[in-house]
Amino acid sequence: MSTVARSPATPLTETLSRVAADYQTADVIPHCPSCSRPCCKLDALVLELEWKQVKPLWQIEASRKDFDRQLAAGKGPVEIRAANGLYYIHSKPCPAYDETAGNCRVYGQDIKPPGCSDFPVYEDEGDLIVDLRCEAVDLDALIARLKPALGSAYRLTEHADRDFPFLVTLSVKKASPVRPSPGKPVQRKKQRR
Repeated sequence: MSTVARSPATPLTETLSRVAADYQTADVIPHCPSCSRPCCKLDALVLELEWKQVKPLWQIEASRKDFDRQLAAGKGPVEIRAANGLYYIHSKPCPAYDETAGNCRVYGQDIKPPGCSDFPVYEDEGDLIVDLRCEAVDLDALIARLKPALGSAYRLTEHADRDFPFLVTLSVKKASPVRPSPGKPVQRKKQRR
């Protein structure tokens, strides 16, 4: 576990991304082979892919234009929906998921979708998003890992999404300087002469 506070020169987003990646490597990925609800089965999750990932994962021989026509006609893989130039997969296991071993056949390869590497903890515009649908996530342990990496100059707030309460946002804000209570004198160190 990395407990080194971030350098002032390190952008906050880099620190959040590093902590998320370290947490997933140490705590989430080792749990995957024994998971009771693998995200790779795509029964509760939707996977967003680009054509360059769909084509080899589903071993599609057709051109993209022909494949899109097949999807529109209802003749393509039923688990794939095309929208806005992307493909959304749901309801069937990812073809790269090895159910026997409980792991990904394309782990560590360029073909692996970024969403797979990011799930269930990822940085998004200066916040850390945590998806509690992953049974390996321990929010308290993640926060305990995050606080020392940020240092005392920052504070964390957490809130669950109103519509999707399994999505928790950890927001990082600069900590307010400690001010003395009104009416109490400020104690100052005596100067040495």
